[in-house]
Amino acid sequence: MIEIDDVSVTLGETEILDGVTTTIEDGQFVGLVGPNGAGKTTLLRAIHGVLKPNSGSVEVDGDAVADLSSKETSRRVAVVPQDTTLSFDFPVEEVVAMGRHPYRSRFGGVGVAGSDSPSAGESDRERVAAAMERTEVEHLADRSITAVSGGERQRVLLARALAQDAPALLLDEPTASLDINHQVRTLELVRELADEDGKTVVAAIHDLNLAAHYCDELRLLAGGGIRASGDPEAVLREDHLEAAFDTRAVVSSHPVTGSTYVTALPERPAESEGRVHVVGGGGTVSRLLYLLSAAGYEVSVGVLNEGDSDLDTARSLGLDAVTEEPFAPVGDDARREVESRIRDADVTVLADVEVGAGNLANLRAAREADSVVVVEERPFEERNYAGSEAAALYRDLCERGRVVGPDDLLSAVGDAVAADEPTTAEAE
Repeated sequence: MIEIDDVSVTLGETEILDGVTTTIEDGQFVGLVGPNGAGKTTLLRAIHGVLKPNSGSVEVDGDAVADLSSKETSRRVAVVPQDTTLSFDFPVEEVVAMGRHPYRSRFGGVGVAGSDSPSAGESDRERVAAAMERTEVEHLADRSITAVSGGERQRVLLARALAQDAPALLLDEPTASLDINHQVRTLELVRELADEDGKTVVAAIHDLNLAAHYCDELRLLAGGGIRASGDPEAVLREDHLEAAFDTRAVVSSHPVTGSTYVTALPERPAESEGRVHVVGGGGTVSRLLYLLSAAGYEVSVGVLNEGDSDLDTARSLGLDAVTEEPFAPVGDDARREVESRIRDADVTVLADVEVGAGNLANLRAAREADSVVVVEERPFEERNYAGSEAAALYRDLCERGRVVGPDDLLSAVGDAVAADEPTTAEAE
């Protein structure tokens, strides 16, 4: 659907794009990711034809954009801009109807699609109504566009693009300044347009995790070119991200969705930040181990059974792990080992692990901790198979420690380690 061949763009004295070449297949949802100033918006403008490259070419559906009229380009490519601010005071329905302009023989009201015939007008009205229903803005039809919220305005502009009935859809930061609810609703709809309607979608997306979850493929732009191209797992590699964003990150799989998940890390300290023991199992702590290890902490973990994926992760990272035989309960020797690790640690992290009779000893051992961070994603009653003692132990650990989601782990551990450090007077 879209062929970009050796495109270079210089704005003023600054080279924004330098020899960009890529292909976007029909029906794909492709995300443009990269640091600010990498040229994501510039590339979208070149695809739409509103910016002529200094060199190279862009083709849409087999024809060079440079050879198409403005209306012909708009019949092939619809755009949802980053800036949703609209100063004119038109009703929402009229804003959506503007998407039919490329099909009008002359400027007029809703109802001219290449001719002035009544049937053409009816087709326009049907497409506008369908677009508003699809984006769930039909209840806003008579309201002024200046009187709707940011999330509603985003959906109105998406409805305008749908009414345009173009096979390709370009979105520039469609989730910028939206709360998480509207971000998800917007990208769910865009994903649906690619899957069910066969739209070819190209979107500049600043949130790497949303891009990884919703896009078929990504293009990582940095330094004027495409640094990586392909599916999210291939593009969002730690070495690619460090080179493009000049920052360290840990890439893992999201524990719920399974999609590629990126977590930016602080600068690696010259020496270990502190000691952390992690209690988990059953795949609940692999991502946490990556984060804590990459952040510079000395990490131990256990008790874990042989064959547990968390143990595989710990070994791949070279971490100290307390182990038991496959499917065996935590024995006395392993319990004493893990209690020793917990006493030596500055903070103990209790993951969102399922607790049964076999690993209840891990909760008992956690009582030895001076400082506790509890990572909770599910209510404990949903993963408690060890009865009232486990519930009481978990409640006590939560009351003594700090309960956080996985995204707040590093800040919580950092606060706990800092609180455990002796003051100057104490050290002396």
